[in-house]
Amino acid sequence: MSTGLFQSPRPASGADEPLLDTAERYRAISGTTIVSGLLAIVSPLSFLDWWLVVVPIMSIVLGLIAYREIQRRSDELTGKPLALAAILLSTLTAVGSLTFLSIVYAAELPAGFRRLDYTMLQPLDGDPPTAVPDTAYAMDGASVLLKGYIYPGSKQHGIVQFLLVRDQGDCCFGGNPKITDRVLVQMRDTQSIKFSPRLTKFAGRFSVRPTATTTLDGGVLYHLEDAVAR
Repeated sequence: MSTGLFQSPRPASGADEPLLDTAERYRAISGTTIVSGLLAIVSPLSFLDWWLVVVPIMSIVLGLIAYREIQRRSDELTGKPLALAAILLSTLTAVGSLTFLSIVYAAELPAGFRRLDYTMLQPLDGDPPTAVPDTAYAMDGASVLLKGYIYPGSKQHGIVQFLLVRDQGDCCFGGNPKITDRVLVQMRDTQSIKFSPRLTKFAGRFSVRPTATTTLDGGVLYHLEDAVAR
């Protein structure tokens, strides 16, 4: 059959079937799978600190959700290989980082030392804010390992005495930290440090000895002497 000048020839029977078939076969990659994959990529951050282990755990959870979603809606969604890869990578990362952090935690404590935490220095509910709890007295005179933040002073290098405080809010933004969040550190005679805003570990001899200072209201209750950075 002839066609006019501005008429297109009629397509042969079945010519548009591949287009329809392609449209029917199209499936979107699951958004949950993509998020799981992105978290898997950054999951090695979990080797830096305990709380970052939540990254690979979230990747695993989202990967499992995505896998089940793709199975349930296989005609609409794709991405099973990516979901499985994210789950596998994040599982290996989570196991590896937990193992690494556990080894570091066990190795950081010198022989004969005990761990000291700021929660052990806080007064009991109902006690005055300057009250020293039994948990602190129990550590008096002991060799301990304490983690905290260096309270900034006028010196940046060659520091031999400083306050170690509980958190970065106290350190950088909290003004005058409360007395039970302060430990006055005296470095060993041959040791000095430079200021760092990072969490730092110090090993030394702990003592409970209320002392007045000219720089902080209320002075200090706790001391760490003969200290070295770990």
